[in-house]
Amino acid sequence: MASIENKTVWITGASSGIGATLAYQLSKKNCNLILSARKEMRLEQVKSQCQHPEKIAVLPLDLNAFDSMAKKTSEAISIFGPIDILIANAGISQRSLIMDTDFKVFKKLMDVNYLGTVALSKALLPHFVSQSKGHFVVVTSLMGKFGSPYRSGYCGAKHALHGFFDVLRMEHEQDGIDVTLICPGFVRTDVAKNALTADGSRQGVQDIATENGLSVNLFSKKMIRAIERRKFEAYIGKKERIGIYLKRFFPHLLHKVVLKSTVR
Repeated sequence: MASIENKTVWITGASSGIGATLAYQLSKKNCNLILSARKEMRLEQVKSQCQHPEKIAVLPLDLNAFDSMAKKTSEAISIFGPIDILIANAGISQRSLIMDTDFKVFKKLMDVNYLGTVALSKALLPHFVSQSKGHFVVVTSLMGKFGSPYRSGYCGAKHALHGFFDVLRMEHEQDGIDVTLICPGFVRTDVAKNALTADGSRQGVQDIATENGLSVNLFSKKMIRAIERRKFEAYIGKKERIGIYLKRFFPHLLHKVVLKSTVR
């Protein structure tokens, strides 16, 4: 197991939730951290609450700005030198039926959750190849392995991440590059409150399943262990993790279980 201590780590979606909590925990491990998200003020607040703020840089980033990724990557590398790990955590969820959902919502879910991460990773890839090491850590979801009503566009984008990064791992294993796909179940963050509804507006309310999920602190500790072990995939949650195995061996049973337990 390779320790993450003293590594240089770039985290997207670092202004709140899982990303912010990772920053707090990795700062205690003496990491150099580059924190990215759209909200610079919130990133500065996260930085100020970390144990070693002097080892943390704020780099605002909009995943929708695909053409800016090469420039942002150059800026990131110039801060602390070589980057060891990219934690691609930024994303947005969904709560709406397919029939009711505007096409623009599906496009936004793909742009933010899939194409933005692909654009950033592709911009960083030559840097990892040139130094013969690097670790892409991509936060997908259990919804990247099986589906659930009200989350069609979200599931589609998360499934796409698995396909892309499985291939990246295959193509660049010989270059010393690792890929870890982190698949959260329900985690107590604001992901449900920020989820897009049928017209693209924010849902604005929490749901019961998310409220009863893992604490973000416990989730992040488990995630860091998975990174250090360089796992291909890690399924982190409560009983919802069983869906992975039902999908593989009993897909019809999973279909019935998900329909029975679906909550918005």
